[in-house]
Amino acid sequence: MRRTLAALASLCLTLACGLVRADPGVTDTSIILGMSSPFTGPNGVYGLAMRESISAYFDQINKSGGINGRKIELVAIDDGYETERTLANTKALIQEKQVFALLGYYGSSPTTEAMNNAFGPAKVPLIGTISGAGSLRQAPSANPNNRYMFNLRASYADEAEAIVNQITSLGLKNIAVFYQNDGFGKSGLEGVTTALKKHQLTPVAVGTVERNSLDVGKAVEAIAKVSPQAVIMVTLYKPTAAFVKAMKKANQFPMFMTLSPVGAEVLAQELGNDARGIGISQVMPYPWNDTVAVVRDYQRAIGKQADKYSYYGLEGYINARVMADALRRLGRDVTRERLIAALEAMHQVDLGGYRISFGTDDRLGSRYVELTVVGSGGKVMK
Repeated sequence: MRRTLAALASLCLTLACGLVRADPGVTDTSIILGMSSPFTGPNGVYGLAMRESISAYFDQINKSGGINGRKIELVAIDDGYETERTLANTKALIQEKQVFALLGYYGSSPTTEAMNNAFGPAKVPLIGTISGAGSLRQAPSANPNNRYMFNLRASYADEAEAIVNQITSLGLKNIAVFYQNDGFGKSGLEGVTTALKKHQLTPVAVGTVERNSLDVGKAVEAIAKVSPQAVIMVTLYKPTAAFVKAMKKANQFPMFMTLSPVGAEVLAQELGNDARGIGISQVMPYPWNDTVAVVRDYQRAIGKQADKYSYYGLEGYINARVMADALRRLGRDVTRERLIAALEAMHQVDLGGYRISFGTDDRLGSRYVELTVVGSGGKVMK
């Protein structure tokens, strides 16, 4: 009898300890995930596209019974692409909403701030952010907070190198840079400068614009003065459009190239006919190509409507896919440390035409880059 009581007491203690050790955001029937991105303002189009595809994929999963018996719940908060709001949102998601993990973030400065001052110190993993900044790709051995940051896209350095290689292959050497004065723009500028050095080149002129501003006058003046053969733009779609229009008004018609965060589809809409010929590096497969399995899956998740497809939407879908694939590997024992271990064990995992890869000291995820161009009618072409 005493042995039976002792065994029962031990079992109760084990169960109690198990409950104490359970990570926030996980119940018997659900897993709560958090997201902070812009849903309003000039950059709201980016976050909305991501949220739509993330939600669509999780809805698919939930209708099929969830992941190992648990439904996925998404708590998404608007940050307006403002660093302070992203940091506050992240703290609220972790401390108040008690989310298990994070995904679908947006922006270099916002995500870096959140990593170093919120989810990193709290040891909450983030899977996927729209940023190619080097600060988010440091090895965990260099910055312990990077242990909790899993990137799913190529770096700005990778994109810049592809763009510079394309420009120089055409024999163009007088290359200017127009960049956004924040973490995104500065990281992109560094990538462009490094890529140019490999060709024994430096920017012939540099112009800048503040984040969430369309005041491009000084940048146009500085760059138009040297009549460059090409301009690499490290800016989002609104200032990019304003800059291109102003350059053409100043009778400047260089080769315009820009990095993936610009959003090819919205840039084409914003510029109309002036968008034709602009080159854009992409870090995701072509979202209209249904011969690629992961693209076909994405299209099926959000509904077969070509006008809804976008690079941002596909990237959001891939964020959700990787999160779900990692969670499936955990079975019913869902903890943050086990999620991190599952992600670190993903080596050259093929999602169906798009590979991701991590390691214990590797958070790069992908180096996939291809170049596209805006054609007639605003169509983005490979």
